[in-house]
Amino acid sequence: MVPDWLPGSVIYQIYPQSFNDSNGDGIGDLPGIEEKLDYVASLGVDAIWLNPCFESPFFDAGYDVADYYKIAPRYGTNADMARLVESARARGIRVILDLVPGHTSIEHPWFKESAKGPDNEYGDCYIWKNRSYDPAEGPTEANYLKSFSPEEPALNYGYAKPSEPWQQGIDAPWPRRNREELRRIMAFWLDMGVSGFRVDMAFSLIKNDPGYGETNKLWTDIRSWLEKEYPDAVLLAEWSWPERAAEAGFHLDFMIHFHKESYKSLFFNGSGTLPYDGPCYFDDRGEGTPWIFIREYMEQWRAARGNGYISLPTANHDFQRLVCGRRDADRARPAWVFLMTQPGIPTIYYRDEIGMRFLEDAPPKEGSTFTGITAPNGGAVEGERAGTRTPMQWTPGKNAGFSSAPEKDLYLPVDKAPARPDVESQERDPDSLLNFVRLLLRIRKENPALGADSEIEFLNPEGVDYPLAYLRSDGDSRFLVAVNPAGGKRDMALDIPVSGFRSVLARGADPRISAESAVLSMEPFSYLVAEIS
Repeated sequence: MVPDWLPGSVIYQIYPQSFNDSNGDGIGDLPGIEEKLDYVASLGVDAIWLNPCFESPFFDAGYDVADYYKIAPRYGTNADMARLVESARARGIRVILDLVPGHTSIEHPWFKESAKGPDNEYGDCYIWKNRSYDPAEGPTEANYLKSFSPEEPALNYGYAKPSEPWQQGIDAPWPRRNREELRRIMAFWLDMGVSGFRVDMAFSLIKNDPGYGETNKLWTDIRSWLEKEYPDAVLLAEWSWPERAAEAGFHLDFMIHFHKESYKSLFFNGSGTLPYDGPCYFDDRGEGTPWIFIREYMEQWRAARGNGYISLPTANHDFQRLVCGRRDADRARPAWVFLMTQPGIPTIYYRDEIGMRFLEDAPPKEGSTFTGITAPNGGAVEGERAGTRTPMQWTPGKNAGFSSAPEKDLYLPVDKAPARPDVESQERDPDSLLNFVRLLLRIRKENPALGADSEIEFLNPEGVDYPLAYLRSDGDSRFLVAVNPAGGKRDMALDIPVSGFRSVLARGADPRISAESAVLSMEPFSYLVAEIS
């Protein structure tokens, strides 16, 4: 059972510390988000996903949780969260929280107690490889299993196939207790009115689980519990493998930068946080191919369909934005058309709607640097994420309107480029990217054939890369969508009959239509959305 509100929704991801500062301390906060809810609603989005807001020492920007039941003071209070949820709901917007179930901070009281030895109340709450340390000095990374960084020890949900004496099975007392505690945490915030959770590293809780069989059981049990107790709540996975996530009971999975190559092959152009071995598709040079994406995406779409949705986000807090390196905001419009006309649930990362760029020279902040990190696919990851986490630019004025604090106190520096975009300026320009994004979302919502559950068929003949063309249909209507992100003109013949043609959105596209076929002549950085019959 899927909550009724999800299929027609668009999600807006907010990095709280960089969105809007209401109290002048240089860090964004929950009252600051509440102040900007009218703006968020004006975009046409239906839900906001907030990166972790819980008490934390912020070694890893809040993904190192020290208290799951308390809002971090830098963001406000639990009462501020309750008020934000209520204010958002009054505007037709739901709030989704980021849940980090697989690890805590080393500063969490559970870990401090667990480190005292196996016989105390929290003895096996975490996965201890050995206890060979001086209690007065405390453990080192060699003593416990980390989840992501040394400051993030893994909670003990057990091993599907234990192979060492220190590894406990999934039915041991502490793995069961941690599963129970996970439900209590979720219920606490759901009772406050939040509408669900994006689950960090959703695949990682149970260790040594080939095929994810026991992981699936854990999450399908959670899903069954939600459907009974909180049927309006959603589970969004950070898995990047929709087929797996749907099997595990998640309503949606983000197809992003790991497990599959498809997202990287589209957007990663050699600049920013993470590399890609090869030219990407949405690049001025026009040397990429859509086929890596098409093959992987269609495989995952077919496998997950009926059980879960896919989201292709504009970016997120872990990798570079659309406007990065050679790609500028205006030339990113074909990418926006592509992303907002796919099946599933669109997700917009804050700032992307005004074309803010990845800030290459942003200084490291709160664990933003990938250094010696092991990726979910087993490879080593190196890269800097701070450039995708810089403050929202609201106005042309001081600190881009993000904060009244002195510049030196800002969470991260604002873009100092003379032509930096901002919300205020783009509100006044009917041709701005901001208003273009609003138009795209309106077109999507007004035409069910472009929605989450409708069919998609890619039309490119085998081996033809540019432009990219596809059909969206729902039984009542058909839409032809085509994009050419390359810096040169491209033509393509399509073997589809077309008797009627109504352009909904177009730039630089010259379709030549007949009863038997269509020929697309696409100028550089062009796009077309048209209803056909």
